[in-house]
Amino acid sequence: MKLMIRRTGAGLSAYVPKKDLEEPIIQTENESLWGGAVTLRNGWRFVLPDLPRDTRLPITVEARKISDAE
Repeated sequence: MKLMIRRTGAGLSAYVPKKDLEEPIIQTENESLWGGAVTLRNGWRFVLPDLPRDTRLPITVEARKISDAE
């Protein structure tokens, strides 16, 4: 699923174009953001691709949505 990640004044935010939904990222699995899971405020979790730590934002990536059971 496409996910656009950008930096806002309040932190990181993710926009899901398919659902026309923008939510703050409230938790990251990896300090560098990339290559781990992120949790949005609404509870959705996505696995982000493994990109270099210095990747510029905003960026649109192909992320995999994971269920709460994983």
